[in-house]
Amino acid sequence: MVSPGNVSRRTFSAGMAALGAAGALGRPAVAQGAALKVGLMLPFSGTYAALGDSIATAFELYLAEKGGKLGGRGVQVIRLDDESDPSKAVQNVNRLLSRDKADVLVGTVHSGVVMAMVQASRERGVPLIIPNAGNVAATRDLCAPTVFRTSFTNWQPAYGMGRALAAQGVKRAAWVSWDYAAGNEAAEGFRDGLKSGGAELVKTLLLPFPETNFQPILAQLAGLDIEAAGAFFAGGGAVQFVRDYASAGLAARIPLSGSGFLTEGTLRAQGAAAEGVRTALHYGDGLDNARNAAFRAAFKDRAKREADVYAVQGYDAGQLLAAGLEATKGDVDADKVLVAAMEKARIDSPRGAFTLSQSHNPVQNIYLREAKGGENVVIGVAAPLLADPGTGCKMAAT
Repeated sequence: MVSPGNVSRRTFSAGMAALGAAGALGRPAVAQGAALKVGLMLPFSGTYAALGDSIATAFELYLAEKGGKLGGRGVQVIRLDDESDPSKAVQNVNRLLSRDKADVLVGTVHSGVVMAMVQASRERGVPLIIPNAGNVAATRDLCAPTVFRTSFTNWQPAYGMGRALAAQGVKRAAWVSWDYAAGNEAAEGFRDGLKSGGAELVKTLLLPFPETNFQPILAQLAGLDIEAAGAFFAGGGAVQFVRDYASAGLAARIPLSGSGFLTEGTLRAQGAAAEGVRTALHYGDGLDNARNAAFRAAFKDRAKREADVYAVQGYDAGQLLAAGLEATKGDVDADKVLVAAMEKARIDSPRGAFTLSQSHNPVQNIYLREAKGGENVVIGVAAPLLADPGTGCKMAAT
């Protein structure tokens, strides 16, 4: 799930000036044999606390499986609660880098907050692994050798959903979302996916975040000449939208679909209203591979709850970092070797193995899922080994 609070470019630029000043001295020297410090900058309180905890728990699970060492070097994990607050992002990044002397950054959930982490990585050369935030800029126009992602871009799941609908014979569809960056980026993916199969996005219906009066939108949908509707909502908004959609009696005539976050973590609250809703995501319940089975068992034993897509992304952040550190024997300052090894890594993920694109975004299966009996059951592959286009990334062009 991507949070809506993307900071404006003016606010972002002002904050980055402070970050740049704080980083003028560059990265701190690391004593030989000292533990590698990994700063986990994630939400551990507030709306997205459960997501941050899943990511951190799974990252620490992988570290435990490796005996507490990566590349033969001991690892110290520093948890910092970013509160999903963009206004505190620069301060929090500086705290990890300047006070806590973090060698590596892992974070975060909120797309507005991750912008400060991306800029720190770009300006100070600190390796950053993004285990959730899906804003496309991080691996497009703001891509950098030290910025990596183990999650998704907002474009990817929605593209898969549009492609799957077109493959099913849908010719005309509409898109519904809040009017913010994540919804708009997902709309682009949905449109492109439909277009790839000869279908058309005929209407985009938006409402201000976080408004949940969906009745005017549903009334407009009912009057459109369409065969399917796609949506991007998450959390409480997704719960209410799916319920309202079912109550309006639209499902029989205009099947509801969407980016996977429409039903990820929300099925219990949506209840019967979600039955039959199809979504696309890079993970799903019941994926049949040995890595997933082992991971889910280990995560449940450690966390006393079932794993989710956020846990998978955190676990894979650990795997990606390990790939780099194994190549450098734990030396995070061997920048070129570290980056090259991470770029070439093949991650044996619970979602299925993936590699990275030139812009450092996962090239991964986007699964087609259907809500059945309280689970997002995988029923096929909506888009195999899908890479984000990487538009605007200069690395991708070289």
